[in-house]
Amino acid sequence: QSSIRRQMNQSNPDFTVTQFQRQDSLTGMSLGQLKPELYKQRSLDGEDNRSSRVGSCGRLHFILKYDCDLEQLIVKIHRAQDLPAKDFSGTSDPYVKIYLLPDRKTKHQTKVHRKTLNPVFDEVFLFPVAYADLPTRKLHFSVYDFDRFSRHDIIGQVVVDNFLDLVDFPRETKLCRDIQYVSS
Repeated sequence: QSSIRRQMNQSNPDFTVTQFQRQDSLTGMSLGQLKPELYKQRSLDGEDNRSSRVGSCGRLHFILKYDCDLEQLIVKIHRAQDLPAKDFSGTSDPYVKIYLLPDRKTKHQTKVHRKTLNPVFDEVFLFPVAYADLPTRKLHFSVYDFDRFSRHDIIGQVVVDNFLDLVDFPRETKLCRDIQYVSS
C-alpha cells in the first residue's frame, strides 16, 4: 500500500489533474459517471424484440402435405425466426410440440435447439388421419423454451385449420405463420 501511495504522490509527466479536469469539461462527463444505457438488460419476455405485429412472438416456417395412399398428414417443421429471448443470456432454447386436435394423445416434438432465437429444425412428423376427417381437425404448434431445472416457458402458438382451403393442399404447401403470444 505504501508503494502505491508513493507512486500516486509522485508527479507523472504524462498525466496531470488539471489536464483531466480540462478534458472532463470538454466531454461533459465526470469520472465515475455511469451510463445506464450500457447496462440495460434486454427484456426477458420479448418486449424489446417483439416484431411490430401485435401479439406476435416471431414466425414459424413449415410444410404441410397429405399422402392419400397412406392416409396421413405430413408436417415438416422447417424453422422459427425472431423468437423472443426467454433466458438471461438473451437467447432461448426453443423446441416445438405438435398436436392434431382434437386428439391430444398423439403428440410430436422437435429437438431442443440451444441458445438461439432462429432455430432450424428440419424435422418431419406424420399424423394418421382420414382425408374426410381433415375439415374437423386443427394442427396446433406450441413453441417452448426449454428450462433444465424449472417448468418450460411457452413462447407462443400457431393453429392451422381449414386444410382444404390452403392453396396447394393436399400437395406440398409451404406456410409461414406468426407465432401468437400465449400467457402462461
